Amino acid sequence: MLRFQIIAAIFTLAAGVIATPMLTHTKRQNVGEATYYHPGEGACGHYNTSDQPVLALSVDIWNNGKHCLQWVELTDPATGITQRGQVVDECQGCDSTHVDLSPSLFESLGAPLSLGVIKPLDWKFA
Repeated sequence: MLRFQIIAAIFTLAAGVIATPMLTHTKRQNVGEATYYHPGEGACGHYNTSDQPVLALSVDIWNNGKHCLQWVELTDPATGITQRGQVVDECQGCDSTHVDLSPSLFESLGAPLSLGVIKPLDWKFA
């Protein structure tokens, strides 16, 4: 009898696991704009140069360094080019959809620095 109860309990648990929907994590897509800046010592405490693929986030998204050194995927819809950059700084003058890119990262999206701004720009945490 005990053997039957154990087998019944296993099947009950298995049925519950099978019936439970799986949760999936989706990465939030942001649509905003990008400008460029000349990095130096960033808020993450590292020194970066203009030829590195780095960026600064708005103070709101920076969230006291929560995203420090995280990678971001950036796409310029006008060129269709997608690149990745690493969060190394916060941008005091940026709103929550605005990112500030190193010159090399800005240009790698197919835009010359003389353009000054890429708008719209799609971006999300990679």
